[in-house]
Amino acid sequence: MTAWEALFLLAAVLTAAGACRAQQPAEIRWVDAARLTMEGQGWPGETRPFRRLPDRAEKVVPEKVWELSGNCAGLAVRFVTDSPEVRVRWTLAAPFRMNHMPETGISGVDLYVRRDGQWRWMAVGRPDGVDNDRTLVSGLERQRREMLLYLPLYNGLTRLEIGVHPDSVIEPAPAWPDGTKPMVFYGTSIVQGGCASRPGMAYPAILGRRLGLPAVNLGFSGNGRTEPEVADLLAELDAAVFVIDPLPNMGGVPVEERIAYLLDVLRRRHPATPVILVESFGNRGEPARSGGLPEEPAVNRAMRSAYLKAKPQWGGLLTLVNGSALLGEDCEDTVDGVHPTDLGFHRMADALEPVIRKALGR
Repeated sequence: MTAWEALFLLAAVLTAAGACRAQQPAEIRWVDAARLTMEGQGWPGETRPFRRLPDRAEKVVPEKVWELSGNCAGLAVRFVTDSPEVRVRWTLAAPFRMNHMPETGISGVDLYVRRDGQWRWMAVGRPDGVDNDRTLVSGLERQRREMLLYLPLYNGLTRLEIGVHPDSVIEPAPAWPDGTKPMVFYGTSIVQGGCASRPGMAYPAILGRRLGLPAVNLGFSGNGRTEPEVADLLAELDAAVFVIDPLPNMGGVPVEERIAYLLDVLRRRHPATPVILVESFGNRGEPARSGGLPEEPAVNRAMRSAYLKAKPQWGGLLTLVNGSALLGEDCEDTVDGVHPTDLGFHRMADALEPVIRKALGR
């Protein structure tokens, strides 16, 4: 072998070795998300950190409501890190799919970063089974950032870990200022987030980011029926504002009676807390078929009756939002006439944001 051939062989070996090293994944330090700042929990400190209702509710609320409280809608992890890479490992409670909603919304995770005082979307973790491991972002400049990771809208978790470089900082995000109270949203699949493309697109999450407040999502798909037992639980929460949006699930139940009971218990427990009642926008497929406006749902009239009877007792703290104002007239903002897309959720947030700001005195 000539000297030139030997040098060429050595260069090839070194190049190959360097390529192998480059292909090796960087070592990752994993942190249990429970050690960081959990957001969206109405009853923190329970034994099941990814459940939205307290343990004792299991024997109180309807069985399906309890089951759905295991979905992580509205729950999020807030943390600070200077890692150039962020990975997430999450184990789902069960495999679950729907034929009208993306799996990224059902079972994925959704990462935001605070930049110039505003939350900006950064990455989504796509699920591909019960056990998932995803690099959400890499190649970041080494600097401290506050991040917000939303959890699946229509699935539960049994494990959640966040991975960073071994020499990087990862710590709980700063606590909210003293006296900060959450916005509490109660309702149906629409509140829960069906059919958002990713968890951060549910309208309570959008409003939480816009208003700079924690948001508690108590949407129960198909089961937002305002039972007295659920109303009593809602009244346990010390909220900045209650947003009540259950009408699409209340066909066949005594709407006026249940709304009246909820308003009564909230006024007794929280006489200074504003309450916003949200009418149903109906089925958006009707205008497409008829060319006219959708027929007003009977449940709206029942809620309006309860509102008018209760309003004099509330001293301006009770508001009713017209359902026709929630979505656009172009019928382009739902999957199926009923469940909003991301566009629909942004339109709902646009309609509700000024109402909530006024209720909060902002």
